[in-house]
Amino acid sequence: MLPGPETGEEPDAGIARAGPGRAGAARRPDGLVSFGLGGPERGVPRPQFKPYFDKARAAGLRSVPHAGETTGPDTIWNAIRELGAERIGHGISCVQDPELVAYLAEHRIPLEVAPTSNVRTRAVPSIEAHPLPRMVAAGLVVTINSDDPPMFGTTLNQEYAVAARLLNLDQAGIADLARAGAAASFAPADAQTRLLSEIDAYLAAAGD
Repeated sequence: MLPGPETGEEPDAGIARAGPGRAGAARRPDGLVSFGLGGPERGVPRPQFKPYFDKARAAGLRSVPHAGETTGPDTIWNAIRELGAERIGHGISCVQDPELVAYLAEHRIPLEVAPTSNVRTRAVPSIEAHPLPRMVAAGLVVTINSDDPPMFGTTLNQEYAVAARLLNLDQAGIADLARAGAAASFAPADAQTRLLSEIDAYLAAAGD
């Protein structure tokens, strides 16, 4: 998370302090894959971070900002248009904008969905009210995530169980969700293939 209004600083001061050491590297630092943006969304416009995302992307990092959890679809549009988002953290408010849903589906931009986190942050009033079923029905690419397990009192396995209940999935459906997560990762092709093989093997064993 970059400094900014959520830290009590003026936006320009937060950006200045982020500085070259955060996102101004000439090339992608070893061991780093992506560049994200977390923390509160309200009062923290995504466009102010564009210069740093531009530098991060130029250095070879992938763009993965959070957007549209506690704010509306405009935040997601800004993440796409201003920050070049290739994957979006949360993004659940997309269902409020049919044009955005169509864009996300057409361009296959994955959404990192974390149902329990969304309830804990009061982005949705209850698990039962979560828009995950609407997102899947609209053909969006969704992955299941735990967000911050200690903070939100959950695990990745529990989040898959929640998703399975919301979507009425059997073992094969859960495996499809896991495959979507592997495919949406920025892991090398051989690593993705290995993950997919492990999912297939688990599913086969579960069916024995």
